[in-house]
Amino acid sequence: MMTKEGLTMRAMLFAAMACAATAGMLATGAMAQGSNVTGFGKDNREKPEKKQYVPAAKPQEKMFPLDATWTAVSLNGKPFNGTDRPSFIIDKQYRARGYGGCNTFAATAFPLREQHLAVGPLALTKKPCDKGTGASEQDFFIALRTAAQWDLVGSQLVIKSQKGELKFDRAL
Repeated sequence: MMTKEGLTMRAMLFAAMACAATAGMLATGAMAQGSNVTGFGKDNREKPEKKQYVPAAKPQEKMFPLDATWTAVSLNGKPFNGTDRPSFIIDKQYRARGYGGCNTFAATAFPLREQHLAVGPLALTKKPCDKGTGASEQDFFIALRTAAQWDLVGSQLVIKSQKGELKFDRAL
């Protein structure tokens, strides 16, 4: 049998253990929630640095000028001479049509992402042309048909292809 003093000591010990267990659970819960564990003052734990998402800067995508008529200025720096310079237009239905210097043509043409251009097979008239005009026209048609990229540089449209670089001025 326990004495009265033994029971009191046992009760006090049990109460102390219960308080310690409760304090431990509270501290664990506070840590899980990210609270200040020390109770007073500043939280001494290191906080992870917040990283802010910044998307990579992309160059502004240009819109191909549909429904604008373009007159050829040069192919690889060699100017087109005369009044019958090649020209073309791409309408909003992606139909290209124009003039090569002697014959007219039609095709489908699609401006693509990142300023690429896809031109389908050309449908041509078959007018007889003199040798110089015919050769110049043939070079123009090959350059237009193999167009890969385009850009607007100042007021000029520049089309880069396997055949070289075509430069156009906007027609009035």
